[in-house]
Amino acid sequence: MTASSHRAPDRATHGGLHSVAATGAHSAVEPGATQPAAATGMGGRRRAVDAHPPKVETFDLLTNTNTDPKGIVRMVDTYRVEEFGLYMARPMVNRPNIDYLESWLLPGLGARVTDWHFAPGHERDQDFYIDIAEIEPGPTAWRATDLYLDIVVRTGRDLEVLDIDELLAALGAGLIDFGAAEGALHRAYDLVDKIASHRYDLDRFLVELGIDLRWQRH
Repeated sequence: MTASSHRAPDRATHGGLHSVAATGAHSAVEPGATQPAAATGMGGRRRAVDAHPPKVETFDLLTNTNTDPKGIVRMVDTYRVEEFGLYMARPMVNRPNIDYLESWLLPGLGARVTDWHFAPGHERDQDFYIDIAEIEPGPTAWRATDLYLDIVVRTGRDLEVLDIDELLAALGAGLIDFGAAEGALHRAYDLVDKIASHRYDLDRFLVELGIDLRWQRH
């Protein structure tokens, strides 16, 4: 979806969450789900979505490792701590379509911004991928709990909000409480409004907040 087609909901109701989801764009469902649920996709089509608990990652600054949601420990090339967040860069292992990963964890925004380095022939039409997440900084390790919603940014053009169906499935299965789901939705659409108001330029928006994201290739 483009930012112009969505606004943050005016009030917190289960009906409000579902009405937003009815026009949402969706990404592929991850494996390892716990309970199926029904969700409404683009064009009002119904499709099955597997509910799964929020995914948790840890970022160990002492050992230079990143433990992914499946508990697999990955070696990290670079960690860099700034006043506004944590930068991580590491290779992607056993992912033939993605070579490398760069991410910024931004606690103040409740978001993780990623630049995926896609392998030749697997490129996607996107510049940045934003996960809505609860970010917990620490002196030696950080923790990120993914709150399902994602935003794909195409700089200067548009953006999409993904995985509203996964959020609703988790809410219906009792894997996330309503307050957390409501907060994730409002956080996502606040970012949508602000990025859109800066001509779909994520960097332009963040610089106004004193956040200067440095990347290997941007």
